[in-house]
Parts: sequence; structure tokens; C-alpha cells
Amino acid sequence: MNAAPQRRSRRLLIGLAVLFLAPLAASFYLYYGHSDLQPGSRVNRGELVLPVLSLPEESLPRLEGGATGPDFLLHKWTLLYAAREACDSECQRRLYDMRQVRIALDRDMGRVQRVFIAPEGCCEPGFLATQHPDLLTVRGAAAGRLLAALPHGAGDIYIVDPLGNLMMAYPPDAKAKGLLEDMKRLLKLSHIG
Repeated sequence: MNAAPQRRSRRLLIGLAVLFLAPLAASFYLYYGHSDLQPGSRVNRGELVLPVLSLPEESLPRLEGGATGPDFLLHKWTLLYAAREACDSECQRRLYDMRQVRIALDRDMGRVQRVFIAPEGCCEPGFLATQHPDLLTVRGAAAGRLLAALPHGAGDIYIVDPLGNLMMAYPPDAKAKGLLEDMKRLLKLSHIG
């Protein structure tokens, strides 16, 4: 006589467990088991650099004289741009976009620095000093290790986090608005830099 109520209680317990665990198991299966069923939307505009790359710490000669400290890519968010050859109109547009993005960050502007790896024979005399006075410009010939660490090489704008890790890349056809949206989101969510 005791066996029937025990079986009924056991079936009820198993039914409740299935009722609660089945949706969880189904969601894991659909998300991790089928890549074509994963959510397709993403919030970042730039290309994530995976795996994250730690950039080398080294002192580099500045274009205007002197040298950077070995930790110049640390402690602040960095917009890093390396020109391919001469600083032509494309290069000047990219530098302008970086400047405007930094200015548009308003009160968070101080948390971001701009770094330009200038190729040899770059730029008209005084162009960088008048148009981009707060730009940290390093000589491209001396930045071989840094350039070699960039996954797409010169031409892209990169975001470097305050720990010196390369995070995102923006190809030459990327819009400055996407870079600005990503920087605002990173600065809002980050408590470093």
C-alpha cells in the first residue's frame, strides 16, 4: 500500500525537476550547440582583437625630440594609429577623426591619449604641432616591435586599454562615430584608466 504513494511522489518530483531544468538545458544546447542559432547582434563597431595582445613596453623616440617612457601605453586608454607610408589625406583624416573622438568624450577626455606612429619623412613641418598639439608622436623606424605586434599592421586605428592590451581595431573605412560609441561604452563600463 505504501508503494503507490511513493511512486506518485517520486514521479511528481521528477516532473518538477524536468519542468525547471529542461528549459535551461535547451537554452544551453541551442546557444552552445548550434553556432547558427547564436544571437547575431553585437554592440561593438570595431573588430575585437582575439586573443587579447599585450603590447611590448619600450621607450621610443618622439618625433619632436626626447623619448617616451617604457610605460607610455599604460594608465590611460589609448587611440593608436600607425600611418602606412607618408601622412597623406587619408592619414590626416584618421588623425582628425581620433582628435574629434577624444574631444567628443567631453569630461572623459582626460582618460584617453592619442598616439601616432609616424613613418620616416612624415608630415609637413608644423602640421602636427598646430593641428594636433596633444598628439604623442613616435618615430616609426624605431617602433618595429610595436608595429609587429599590431595584427593588421599600419593603417588601422587601435584601442589599447590602460593595462597595455590591444583590444579593438578599426579599418580605414570605419566611421568615427562607431569609434566614439565604442569609446563611450568602454569608459562608462571601465573603472581603470
